[in-house]
Amino acid sequence: MDGILTALWPLFALLAIGYLARRFDFPGAAFWPPAERATYYVLFPSLLVSRLSRAELGGAQTLQMVSAVLVLLLIATLLLLLLRPVLRLANAQFTSLYQGSLRFNTYVALAASAALIPAGGVALAAVVTAVMIPTLNLLCVLVFAWFGAVRPTPRGVLRTLVTNPLILACLLGILLNVSGLGLPAAARPVLDLLGGMALPLGLLAVGAAIDLRLLRGSGRAVFIAIVVKLLLFPLLAVLLARLIGLDLVASQVLLVFAAVPTATASYILARQLGGDAPLMANIITAQTLVSLLTMPLMLKLLI
Repeated sequence: MDGILTALWPLFALLAIGYLARRFDFPGAAFWPPAERATYYVLFPSLLVSRLSRAELGGAQTLQMVSAVLVLLLIATLLLLLLRPVLRLANAQFTSLYQGSLRFNTYVALAASAALIPAGGVALAAVVTAVMIPTLNLLCVLVFAWFGAVRPTPRGVLRTLVTNPLILACLLGILLNVSGLGLPAAARPVLDLLGGMALPLGLLAVGAAIDLRLLRGSGRAVFIAIVVKLLLFPLLAVLLARLIGLDLVASQVLLVFAAVPTATASYILARQLGGDAPLMANIITAQTLVSLLTMPLMLKLLI
């Protein structure tokens, strides 16, 4: 446990620093929106292109990892759909529960992978990101199409996918890799420098987005989302990793992605497509805080 806490401590410290900076209005409220946009549109895409263009993508372990990710998401989706009548949630509430149970915070997942697995953790995490992001975007939009108040059109779904900068970065990195072109020598150090800023600034932005006042409205749906995402989802990930035969490093990365809190972007999708946006905000805040305890515990027990 000491080694895991030592590796994760800097991540949690940056979350706390981001929260305190926003709480004391430093460097000012106007700083965070452009910082988030820069991270989302420039820094994280640079990191993904850099790592994916140099990752080992053709091995059996990569194919097993892709299979594990897809099976994990499909099983979790089926379980939530089967449990929906038992949970007795309204349609809008269920869409927020679904996002809160499956989506992952990219910043925390990549930073945790880098901290826990210095040799190759980020490269393998980039592969998982390349599979999870488009798959989860598609699944979430389909759930909103069925249960949401606003039905997305096929054109809207396609536009969401093809304009997502993280998906585009993943595709570019994979294309450079499999084509044999690789990154141009002049571009590699630039992308490495930009990508190096992605994780710390991303974590600070996640911390700044925490609003403890939202927890006053927490209820049963928030508790369910915490249990499913932070406890059951990691257990399912480890079980799949063992059944498929992933090696230790791949199993650790898959577990990290399963154990991190949901994505802050879930709130935007809930607001745009008629989900329960206040519930989504509660889930994001509660999971981010609770994960500070559950992540080290799950990683210690399951690795």
